[in-house]
Amino acid sequence: MNAYLESIILGIVQGITEFLPISSDGHLELSKWLLGDSHSASESFMMTIILHFGTTFAIIWVFRKMILDLIKNLNTPEGRKFVLLVVISMIPAVIVGLGFETFMETFFSGRIVFVGLMLMINGMMLLASDYFPKSDKPITPIKSLLIGVAQAIAILPGISRSGSTITTSLALGIDRKQAGNFSFLIVVPLLLGKMAKDILGGDLVMSQEKALPLLVGFICSFVVGIFACQLVLKVVLKGKLSYFGIYCLIIGALAIALKLWVIKS
Repeated sequence: MNAYLESIILGIVQGITEFLPISSDGHLELSKWLLGDSHSASESFMMTIILHFGTTFAIIWVFRKMILDLIKNLNTPEGRKFVLLVVISMIPAVIVGLGFETFMETFFSGRIVFVGLMLMINGMMLLASDYFPKSDKPITPIKSLLIGVAQAIAILPGISRSGSTITTSLALGIDRKQAGNFSFLIVVPLLLGKMAKDILGGDLVMSQEKALPLLVGFICSFVVGIFACQLVLKVVLKGKLSYFGIYCLIIGALAIALKLWVIKS
């Protein structure tokens, strides 16, 4: 398939699924497989990272007012407390990202049965979330760390980052609006840090032939991501995550069945 067309499709998939609690990584891996992707694990992983950068900038755009207000209030106790909570939430993902990056790349090389299983686990998690009692407890350092653990686990393709962090927040008694906002904001410094690390380390240096399709995918994921992010914030407030849970169970089962059928045939 033409590299640009593939990047456009994957960018749209990333833009939609990053914010819906159905695992963008899982859907990217399924899409790559269905599109006949022949890239190496490291190249495939790089594509995933670039597309995530696009949706990170979508988050920054959607939450631009909140982020600017946060920067203005850094000298206040509330502002410093929020920054501390974000930093604490980053710790588990930083440990996994720095210590196990090469190992994590192996999950982005067409392991469709594994992705299907993770999608089904993600679906069961989302189904359970609608039964958590409503509460408006504040985010504490311990809760922030637990949300961070959920975010780190969601590095696995098939486990939704937004789904796992929002579900964990709801299970901890945090109200839905705060859970949604916190879930999306805590990933921004992580991916910006990842971007800075890759640029300074020379990992993003590539030929024009590879760079332009990646740029197209980046732009698609950014534009589509803006609309998807706004949609999900509304869905979270209405408490209908179980619908996405049913979808994940179906897609996960279909992915496993299709992969096993291909292997058998």
